[in-house]
Amino acid sequence: MLALTSDAGDEVVLRLMTREPWRTHGAGLTARESEIQGMLANTPVPAPHTRALDADGLSCGFPAHLMTLIPGRIDLERIDGAFIDELADQLVTIHDVAPAADVRAYQSWAWEAKFQSPRWARDPGLWLDAFTLLRTDPPAFQPCFIHRDFQPRNVLWAEGRITGVVDWVETSIGPAWLDVAHCSTNIAIVHGNDAADMFAVAYTQRTGQEEQPYFDVMDVVGFLPPPGKDGFFNEDGNENRRLEDRLRSVMQRGV
Repeated sequence: MLALTSDAGDEVVLRLMTREPWRTHGAGLTARESEIQGMLANTPVPAPHTRALDADGLSCGFPAHLMTLIPGRIDLERIDGAFIDELADQLVTIHDVAPAADVRAYQSWAWEAKFQSPRWARDPGLWLDAFTLLRTDPPAFQPCFIHRDFQPRNVLWAEGRITGVVDWVETSIGPAWLDVAHCSTNIAIVHGNDAADMFAVAYTQRTGQEEQPYFDVMDVVGFLPPPGKDGFFNEDGNENRRLEDRLRSVMQRGV
């Protein structure tokens, strides 16, 4: 991600797909992001605006997408009530979008190849129960427009308010609760279960939607690496402990 300034003073961001596995799929990912950002230009969602696309990397050497720069920074430390409320409000705004483009169906990141209790698990049986659950059909849901990677790392803030939502390469049509689950898992990994539940409750208060723990389980398992690959976190760190704590919490909710 490169922040650039043109000779005319125009501030833009150039996204280059240089790392695997994103590079292999870079043409589709950058093209999807460009199309979605173009569609969102006429909505209340504060997404960047697409400027140019080099999906095949013919000019840039890698699949590339040029977009406007949105002022603001991510804030991973803040977790107060106002922060949670604004995150929930923003996700409701995203889910209210009526797509004016062809958007793909969502994909689960909890693949069968990941269904192995991690080495660092304190309760391997808990993970086996989760894998058994995910081999059953998901609950019924009303499909809607979802970001698919909505979480604090993809939200920009300035002066205590959201200024932008970025990273639209995984945008899909799918269950709203999968977005809620993914954001909740990310919050839990940093701040613990209570903070994650605060966000989920804030969303249900705004929408009246009942929680769907199946998708929480799907999201947690999605954080496991495929066999032979490194995990997202150090095995001796607190993140894996909080991830397992999150799994235990959602598995106890009658799924």
